Amino acid sequence: MVGAMLKATLLKAAGSAFLQRQVTANPIARRVADRFIAGNTLDDAEDAIRSLNAGGMSVALDYLGENTESEAQARESTSSYLAALDRIQDRGMDANISVKLTALGLDIREELALEEAAKVAARGKEIGAMVGVDMEAAVYAGRTLDIVEKLKRDYDNVGVCVQSYLYRSRDDLDRLNELGIPVRLVKGAYQESPEVAYPLKASVDNAYARMLDDLLRRNPYPMVATHDPAMVRLTRTLVARHQRDRDTFEFQMLYGVRRDLQEEVVAEGYRLRVYLPYGTQWYPYFMRRLAERPANLYFFLSNLVRR
Repeated sequence: MVGAMLKATLLKAAGSAFLQRQVTANPIARRVADRFIAGNTLDDAEDAIRSLNAGGMSVALDYLGENTESEAQARESTSSYLAALDRIQDRGMDANISVKLTALGLDIREELALEEAAKVAARGKEIGAMVGVDMEAAVYAGRTLDIVEKLKRDYDNVGVCVQSYLYRSRDDLDRLNELGIPVRLVKGAYQESPEVAYPLKASVDNAYARMLDDLLRRNPYPMVATHDPAMVRLTRTLVARHQRDRDTFEFQMLYGVRRDLQEEVVAEGYRLRVYLPYGTQWYPYFMRRLAERPANLYFFLSNLVRR
């Protein structure tokens, strides 16, 4: 109960402008955030990509930023995504990108987000890189999937994230499997009401396990995003049961989280892609990482105490 309350508090804090100013001005907080974030610039991200590639890991590069408030800001986000794709191509790195539709103007107009996402998908297709669409808060789920379905008509390199803690996600996965759209399955990291999401961890885990079976059985390219050793073991079992070749799916994990498990998966010969965020708008992402695991919060607090 205490853990659930702490998680809810941290997720609520992720949306606080006051706390964002306090935390981002704290040099210790920035130093701790560096565990989960590659840096402020694309050059910083490139250094991290090269290190991960050297360790046998692929990368999903995420330019941090969400909920843009103007068309100009949305187009600036598009330019940053395009620059990341150009860098991946020019430097021959093993990486693709992940985009947030609210960064591309979804709060302004759905048509704007579609227009900007299409520019990114087109460039990704040119260089042979998947463009993964992140799933954000539940209020965006339907519009996100509608945009992804429209993109699929012209671009076969688009995938999308599905969150097992949402009640609607089982039906969403069925829809995406039918459309042949690659899916990244996660548990979910936003603060949601019990009207739309499972409130208990055990229920979220059970939903993830059920959806994982369907994902590995029916999806063209499953992306199993988890740091849960039990889910990693279940994936191995289901892969064998459904006779999936290891080249037809991948594990995904977050930069700076469970590096030991990342190395174990790679050593076993599985594909692993590390979700690698960079940029100056790191506060909401950082708070969601603290909320996910008590060990992350302990790491943060212990560094503040040692100041």
